[in-house]
Amino acid sequence: MRLIILIFALVLSGCATYKPSQVDDVCRIFWGETDWYKDARKANKRWGTPIGVMMAIIKQESTFRADVRPERPKFLFIPLPRKSSAYGYAQAQDPAWNDYRKATGNWSHDRDDFGDAINFVGWYTNTSNKRLGISKWDPYKQYLAYHEGWGGYSRGSFNKKPQLLKVAKKVKRQAEIYGTQLNKCSGKLDRAVKGWFF
Repeated sequence: MRLIILIFALVLSGCATYKPSQVDDVCRIFWGETDWYKDARKANKRWGTPIGVMMAIIKQESTFRADVRPERPKFLFIPLPRKSSAYGYAQAQDPAWNDYRKATGNWSHDRDDFGDAINFVGWYTNTSNKRLGISKWDPYKQYLAYHEGWGGYSRGSFNKKPQLLKVAKKVKRQAEIYGTQLNKCSGKLDRAVKGWFF
């Protein structure tokens, strides 16, 4: 009986969602969960967007929390519909997520799975590069397109949102910090996951 309980506990712990204890050091994030590093490497290899850029976008959107969604407004004590369908690590909305699954054939992907979420960010930034000519190495413009959508970015909707421009600058700074940190730890991380396919 004890053996069954132990096995059950191990299975449950294996299913637990990883939550970084701190989110400002990308090396510590990846050392805490090397599977995340492998997922980030896969997305980088497939889409060409720097890992630091993708991670900075995810940090801004969800602070690396799997099940985040917009708060539900209330009228008196009655919950009202959420203003957005955004969900998961990447805060992908239903239309964009459906476009991603249709374009990639990844119909089984979930927004609360980190590997699927960072692949979505890679796909989105790659599409922004193709549609809008935004460099994959430009986290400032990439975030504006990510937040406003391709149509909104084309119309310059962000120009009327000074707070969003500040957030985009914050994402740019974070991407630069993550990039510098990765330059120091990616070699060791690569060796740690050597032998894994990514």
